[in-house]
Amino acid sequence: MKCPFCGGTESRVKDSRDIGDAIHRRRECEQCKGRFSTYERVEKFHLLVIKQDQRREAFDRQKLYVGIRKACEKRPLPAGEIEKAVEEIEQELYRFGRQEIPSSVIGELVMDHLRRMDKIAYIRFASVYRSFGDVETMFEEIQKLLNREKLDASDLNQVPRDDSQETFPSDDF
Repeated sequence: MKCPFCGGTESRVKDSRDIGDAIHRRRECEQCKGRFSTYERVEKFHLLVIKQDQRREAFDRQKLYVGIRKACEKRPLPAGEIEKAVEEIEQELYRFGRQEIPSSVIGELVMDHLRRMDKIAYIRFASVYRSFGDVETMFEEIQKLLNREKLDASDLNQVPRDDSQETFPSDDF
């Protein structure tokens, strides 16, 4: 593994963690003592994204990460939340079991994750993804978001609760 700081080719693994479909390794360069992270993943079949104009391009995990990161810029999200969302979205795409995925499916998965992570990041992403042409269209999307929150809150209030056990909403999507 080549050191990103000095270019040295010898490094030592300091820590390894299983993070779902990958192994996160923390490394230290033998030459400059710089520390860096690497990720080891099992190579799966390559996903192709079907763009709006029907072109196909290889799924790019980094492109997904950058898009979500831009939407979440300057938002108070816990460290690792964006990486976790990217990991979950990528796993969902592979679970479809199809090699070709329409870009609209990926966009909707991102919207779902951002809606749960941070409402402002969701609106930022939606404004680009849905190409809001004016303030009224953006306002309508904000209204939908607020109405959905009210419905979700009223659904939680109607569920009978056994106070002897702590319960959490289901993570099934």
